[in-house]
Amino acid sequence: MNASRQVIVCAVWIALCGSWASGAEGDEAVELARVDDEYSQVRLEAIRTDDRPALAVVFTGTDDLHYYARSETAPAPQFNLRIRPSGDGLEFGEAVFPPWQMFHDVGLEKDVEVHVGDFRVLVPLSSTASEPVRVSVRITGMACTSQLCLPPFDKTVTAVIHFAGGTATGQTQAKPAEAPPVVQTGTPVSSSVQEPTQPNGTSSRQEVLPYSTAVYYLLAIVAGLSINIMPCVLPVIPLILMRLIDQSKRSGGGRLAGGLAFCAGVILFFAAFALVSAIINLTTGAVLDLNSLFRYPKAVIVLFLAIVFFGLAMLDVITLSVPSGLASRQSAGSGLLGTAGMGFFAGVLSTPCSGALLGFVLVWAQTQPLLVSSIAIVLMGAGMALPYAVIVSVPSLMDRIPKPGTWMEIFKKSTGFLLFFIAVKITLAALPKDRLLNVLLYGIVFSFCVWMWGTWVGFATPARKRRLVRFIALVPAVGGALWLLPAWDAPEGGAVDWQAYDRAVVDGAASRGRPVLLKFTADWCTNCKVVERKVYRDPGVIQQLQKKNVLAVLADTTVIDYPATQDLRQVYGEAGNVPVTIVRLPDGNVHKLRGIFDKQELIDLLKTLPEGPR
Repeated sequence: MNASRQVIVCAVWIALCGSWASGAEGDEAVELARVDDEYSQVRLEAIRTDDRPALAVVFTGTDDLHYYARSETAPAPQFNLRIRPSGDGLEFGEAVFPPWQMFHDVGLEKDVEVHVGDFRVLVPLSSTASEPVRVSVRITGMACTSQLCLPPFDKTVTAVIHFAGGTATGQTQAKPAEAPPVVQTGTPVSSSVQEPTQPNGTSSRQEVLPYSTAVYYLLAIVAGLSINIMPCVLPVIPLILMRLIDQSKRSGGGRLAGGLAFCAGVILFFAAFALVSAIINLTTGAVLDLNSLFRYPKAVIVLFLAIVFFGLAMLDVITLSVPSGLASRQSAGSGLLGTAGMGFFAGVLSTPCSGALLGFVLVWAQTQPLLVSSIAIVLMGAGMALPYAVIVSVPSLMDRIPKPGTWMEIFKKSTGFLLFFIAVKITLAALPKDRLLNVLLYGIVFSFCVWMWGTWVGFATPARKRRLVRFIALVPAVGGALWLLPAWDAPEGGAVDWQAYDRAVVDGAASRGRPVLLKFTADWCTNCKVVERKVYRDPGVIQQLQKKNVLAVLADTTVIDYPATQDLRQVYGEAGNVPVTIVRLPDGNVHKLRGIFDKQELIDLLKTLPEGPR
């Protein structure tokens, strides 16, 4: 859960309004939630407690996917796990949940009560019927993992239960929101699972009740409206304002056409997303999730550089314009095309920091029938474009837009710095720690190359000189990318199993005759990274460490107060310079390898050690 809890709550409420689905009864487990390898299933059983009939809702699942146990600590009220039973002539007692477990919620930044893995919820019966009775079990809540939350679910199971005989025949059936709450079950003698009808042949899409589609569409528009207050959209506002100011000078028809062109560009982005998501869903059954893009370092780096580029454009390091010769021949139609392109760019730029809201709604929409899904996604674009359509449609609002001046230039350059903040804070936060520094360094190289490209030459520069200078600008851009951006490949045979520095653990291993290798390093140490790459990622070194059963300890000296920093001076007699590798041999001798050293030097030292236990 990588965004603010308030945004998640808004999105979750939108998803909840449309998340009706069906379950199954009997000995067949119903899948309530799944993400990657994490899942949770439920089945219903008839039991007896204190010689009285009762119902058991049995959950089975993996150890990370969990449900919130208390409404007070859930992401939003009523998103805790709830089980509600109903049945003609039956009186159910209050559901009895097992003791909860404590889970550290990173998004809430506190420990919360959850139900996770395998557990059972009991529902006592105050009265039973002698004849078979149709009962329903309604299960609602929201499932999360340690990384993300899924849209809320509302699943209902119906079954014919013969409590006196302890038998049941079950059939799944989706229930609308007004359906009375329900819970019960029996031991099934025959069970049939009726899959809900799936439109368009896609088994992953839910059946949506016709009367509720208008509500879904309205919520999609509201979601689109909310995108306009996201920080990632702010940098494009100066460009939008300049376009609006320019359009305010035109006649009513020209002004309206320009405004509608911008709105069309915004909607076009969401229409393109709807098309791509439909193709992916129809061909693979998968759901396209914007949040998942942040799990791919290459996509994150591209997004980071794109935002940095537009930030530089805001600071006039590079000018996004066309040659004067082309500009003089620019027709009204091409001007509208540029305005539409700006709207499309506004839609693209809204995605990085509106992922929590937009992601939840888009994932929900893609689980609906294809037509409903496509319309809902396009309406999100219409919601985002709505304020601009209103402004250009009402002349009095256009007249209130301030005239161009110094304020616009200040605002434009301020948003350039805001873009840099967004690029680092939102995109780079998704990168692994070991790649952050290199990506930031390349960001500086990239900015320098953009500056060369944009300011050293212009459209008036002779073509040969312009091409030469820009070729020179490309050389460090491409070379820096090849040097700084690639991730280190995992060495063959695995990697060194580093243990965090603990003097007691090190001394204990040495006292038992186990060799210990201590790598003293620091985050700010560039030579340490050279040693890591040249020595400790070498397959020969890794093989010897494993073969000789060497305890590999990573001693972090980044901060003066760290235990490894203190012990490097006090215990091992070093001045504090890193990198330094210290090998404690079983016979008590100590070997030190300071600075950058050759991998063969360490391999030869390790070969002198006795074989470790197999």
